[in-house]
Amino acid sequence: MTTESTFTIDPRAVPKLNEIRHSQPDGELLALAIAISGVNGDEFAYEMALMLPEHAAPGDVVVEGEIPVVISSNDIENLRGATLTLKRDLLNPGFRIDNPNSPSPAVLGDVSDVTLTGDVAARVAQVLDKVINPAIASHGGSVSAVAVEGPTVYVRFAGGCQGCGMASVTLSQGIESTISSLIPEITRVMDVTDHASGDNPYYEQSKK
Repeated sequence: MTTESTFTIDPRAVPKLNEIRHSQPDGELLALAIAISGVNGDEFAYEMALMLPEHAAPGDVVVEGEIPVVISSNDIENLRGATLTLKRDLLNPGFRIDNPNSPSPAVLGDVSDVTLTGDVAARVAQVLDKVINPAIASHGGSVSAVAVEGPTVYVRFAGGCQGCGMASVTLSQGIESTISSLIPEITRVMDVTDHASGDNPYYEQSKK
């Protein structure tokens, strides 16, 4: 499904997004895929990746524009009217999503329904298995915990997330915020993936 008004990209964010897209083979063909990965306090957390628009799942929305945007069918209403823009924090550059929508009790319930048991490391593994990996599996990726040291979790991406230019955004706006919201002892998530060896596997998978 295609629409013109579901989601917008701030013109100030376009050059940085294009820099990421064009670092990939045939990057000018890639769209930005956005999905809600969880809840962080009273805001949504997000997962972003690059994909070919024609590989959007049935029911997904493709927002046409200079950079096409694919919105997961499950998140269309919760992202309606949202805008992707640049962070104002010069010491922590990246993207942010200004979203007029906030998590409803039903969405919060989806996350709180996850039962976590054991020590911090065990609970981190459960969040990855029950919340994070199901969300990014639709983009051909996965993530695992390498180690838990104090308030820090070290993770490694695999599959479609290894070598993806949006992995850092997925980490900060999706994985880190989701883990922290469910496990208060964790305040930082570090990526130890060798992304240089990924050779854009997400795009290659999308072409199959």
